Amino acid sequence: MGSHISTVRDYDVFTPEATADHNAFLHRVRAESPLARLPQLDAYLLTRHADINAALRDKRMDTADMAQVLQRLTPAEQTELEPLRRSLDMWVGHTDPADHVRFQKLLKRYFTPAMVDRLRPRVRAFTHELLDLVAPGGRMEVVRDLAYPLPAAVIAELLGMPTADREQLQAWSRDIVPIFANGDVEQMRRAQRSMLQMHDYLRIIAADRRRAPRDDVLSTFMAAEAEGAVTEDEAVANCVLLLFAGHETTANLIANGLVLLFEHPRQLALLRANPDLMPLAVEEMLRCDGPAGVIGRVTTEPVELAGHPVPAGKHIYLALAAANRDPELFDDPDAFDITRKPNRHLSFGMGTYYCLGAALARMETDECLRILLERCPGLRPAYRTPDWLPAPPLGHRLRTLEVTF
Repeated sequence: MGSHISTVRDYDVFTPEATADHNAFLHRVRAESPLARLPQLDAYLLTRHADINAALRDKRMDTADMAQVLQRLTPAEQTELEPLRRSLDMWVGHTDPADHVRFQKLLKRYFTPAMVDRLRPRVRAFTHELLDLVAPGGRMEVVRDLAYPLPAAVIAELLGMPTADREQLQAWSRDIVPIFANGDVEQMRRAQRSMLQMHDYLRIIAADRRRAPRDDVLSTFMAAEAEGAVTEDEAVANCVLLLFAGHETTANLIANGLVLLFEHPRQLALLRANPDLMPLAVEEMLRCDGPAGVIGRVTTEPVELAGHPVPAGKHIYLALAAANRDPELFDDPDAFDITRKPNRHLSFGMGTYYCLGAALARMETDECLRILLERCPGLRPAYRTPDWLPAPPLGHRLRTLEVTF
């Protein structure tokens, strides 16, 4: 144990300081107490890149249970929401590790570089379609008009849903969000209703894919079902997860990325002059304001974190946002620099639970922003300050993003 080992201090992540500027707060915590205690959440917080990188690869730490929010409800409410609980228990990454690996292998059959390339022209077409709708008015609300519907259209394509059902997909996705954001019992009821409707809807498509397979996720799942590798229940449950994981996160990345460009006009000018910097720019957007600022883990056996022993059964929050701005690894970590290389951010995780859709999210954001900047040379913000909505603990997302062009 080196002399750098500090004491483990307690912090409140719900203070105005922590919610107003989570990056400044995380810098302070990282400097004072690399392993911190969060008494209100009965959890620990890790903030250093090296510690988080190690934790992401540590087999003694499992993904935290998505259904934690359900455990706080009354026994009667928990019984009422049992179908929701059962569905969440089948999600990849929230199942036991053997099931997780089984699903991951399956989805890797589908999420290949070739699949991402095949979708690229569709992403371009969807982006142009969405911009055509707002072009005559010379203004748009980016979250509603572009960042949110674009990934929904891509996921609809992945799931083999008819184009006409995209709106329905977005509505279901919105209803499912509160599961991840500690929603109240009324929101959980709505999430359960939407999830079960989506299951019924997907079962109809699944039956069709058994008869006539296509090049989509459900066909991949149905082929696996025929081999006995997965059940229909597991297939439809994980399609709901794909909807959420592939939709909300990419939408946030596109919108947050645009705000970063507006806040750094020199970087925006550089990108306009050199559109081929877009892949590097997307990496820097992921680093500075990626869609997952904090992710949860649970220790399955005793571990040492940042030089401190932590017992089994403890919740650990890994602050990816803090790792991504760790001065130990990044020069001038708070600078938004679209030429930054190397850029070893941890926004998509690492190890067993690395994000399957990482390449797809990168490609969608790249194509979307490239077309937006090309088509709208006069693009500028139509707001005084960004319309951030806090997403505790230690996160935020844009409610709206008004622009003119």
